[in-house]
Amino acid sequence: MSAPSKRDTQPASTLSEARTRPQLNLSERQLLLMFGDTFAIVVAITLSLFIWSVVSREGFSLEFLIPRAYWYILLPTIWFLLARANDFYDLRLVSQRGRSLMRLIFIEFQLIIVYLIIFFLSAREALPRLFVLYYAVLSFLLIMLWRLWRPFLIGFTATRRRALIIGAGAGAEVIIRTLQQEAGEDYQVLGMVGSSEQSELASKLVGTGRDLPYLVKENQVSELIIAYEGELPADVFQGVMACYESGVTIVPMPLLYEQITGRVPIEHVGQVHWTVVLPLQGRTAAITTYLALKRLMDVALALLGLTVFALIFIPLVILMQLDSRGAIFYVQERVGRGGRRFRVIKLRSMIPDAEKYTGPKWATDDDPRITKVGKILRKTRLDEVPQLINVLRGEMSIVGPRPERPHFVEQLTEQIPFYRTRLLVQPGLTGWAQVRHGYGNTTEDALIKLQYDLYYIRHRSITLDLLIILRTVGKVLSMGGT
Repeated sequence: MSAPSKRDTQPASTLSEARTRPQLNLSERQLLLMFGDTFAIVVAITLSLFIWSVVSREGFSLEFLIPRAYWYILLPTIWFLLARANDFYDLRLVSQRGRSLMRLIFIEFQLIIVYLIIFFLSAREALPRLFVLYYAVLSFLLIMLWRLWRPFLIGFTATRRRALIIGAGAGAEVIIRTLQQEAGEDYQVLGMVGSSEQSELASKLVGTGRDLPYLVKENQVSELIIAYEGELPADVFQGVMACYESGVTIVPMPLLYEQITGRVPIEHVGQVHWTVVLPLQGRTAAITTYLALKRLMDVALALLGLTVFALIFIPLVILMQLDSRGAIFYVQERVGRGGRRFRVIKLRSMIPDAEKYTGPKWATDDDPRITKVGKILRKTRLDEVPQLINVLRGEMSIVGPRPERPHFVEQLTEQIPFYRTRLLVQPGLTGWAQVRHGYGNTTEDALIKLQYDLYYIRHRSITLDLLIILRTVGKVLSMGGT
């Protein structure tokens, strides 16, 4: 591990003299951001309605507000969907004011585009012309003011959580690096604590399990991050329990890493603590309801997508044949839920018999097997649209881990722990890994994608599915496919 910077590590004497302030955890900081944004949005809507009443020469009263109260539901809903789709509550982004400002401008621009689409599809005079423009300007100014001045308005949000890492192995190194890179404004890592029996690690440690209660009290530590991949040594366990009894937060490294990155660090979990990262609930009423709603959404979106696709199918076929003679569709065997095999349907984007002499092989950047039209199909993800037939058949879902080929499943199962956990759920046309990481063609990429897939499996919900669909649309419009 590289030496901690002066910003990340301070002497105990300095820390113990620091003025105590409430130290919000990550979820509390995100909730505070959401609360501030919500307040700014409500004020912006109210002011916009007031301007509307003045321009239209109507009195600003309950009689004016009540028929228009739906804006207080509609606009915040659109805002939070766009904000989540653009990572506006990512704490690393929040800490960079320049990037936050540009992202806010982009979100407001998207809001206006959404409104214009609805406006032109609605009946004439059904929606106001300038109200949303008033709202866009006012919400931008108020949210910008809140985001820029938040540390001064609420002082304790600027106080980073003082944390000690329990452990000194690879997992400890990973979480320290992740906190410094992804949450440097929110965490101050004071060092690593290990067992008194680990003399070979003495130079890395700030103390042992026996020192832990003293270190926590002296340095006003608010959180202990458990980064042991196996059982805790006896002295470390006793020290952690003593701190827990005094009210210090104890968090496993995999859960904190997941919260910060949206990935599950399976290579640092170990078989002893596999239950920490794998979903354990069976077919509860909530899961059954979610799966039923998800199936309805799958069928509706698949029918809509195939209808739209039919309108552009003939021109696409003509372009494909002019570029490369051969089959229109490409059928390939994939592994689905529970290890069941099925055949996916795609538009052909490579030359005919692309793997005749090489066997199964990942595609690469500038792959000579990909045709000119095929590159466009992949960039826009139009080559994947025929898989909506697989969705209607029930072999796939709109959202889920991408189905992999049997050859690669066997290969990656041997190389990556927990790889087969992807088969717990229905594979998808798009997924959390695709919108967060993109295409990968190495074992390392497969590991990162599995980390994202496990996060999706643990947190799957209609809300997360809609967020992934929204991000996928953004990638398609920006030609961000592979």
